[in-house]
Amino acid sequence: MEAVIAKVWVDDAQIHIQAEDGKVYSQNFSDYFRLRYATQQQRENFTCDPFGIHWEEIDEDLSYAGFMQKKPENSICKTFKANPEINASCVARRIGISQSLMASYICGTKNPSAERKKQIEKALHEIGASLAAVKIA
Repeated sequence: MEAVIAKVWVDDAQIHIQAEDGKVYSQNFSDYFRLRYATQQQRENFTCDPFGIHWEEIDEDLSYAGFMQKKPENSICKTFKANPEINASCVARRIGISQSLMASYICGTKNPSAERKKQIEKALHEIGASLAAVKIA
């Protein structure tokens, strides 16, 4: 779904978008680890493109489609929400896909193929194994 967005703004608790047809959609900062712990100044420092909103400083992206299509959380979404220290854009780069595609998988607007799910799972397991092998002397 590609909607034309007329306006994007933030308040103390949410980010809002207004579609060209006048409908307003909102997301809570508390639902996104990086936005939850960002300062208000960091939250207000975003850029927009035809597909979504990006916060460069805190490395967070929200797609417009995610605002408009509430879907049940999938296992990819649950994994990233339960482990906010995992950087989704770095995982995307590791498996060779775009950050926006990974964001679409996480928010549930797109469903990865079985092969892509295995790639994501493998990348997460590799990261976990690397962390498990850490020895701090």
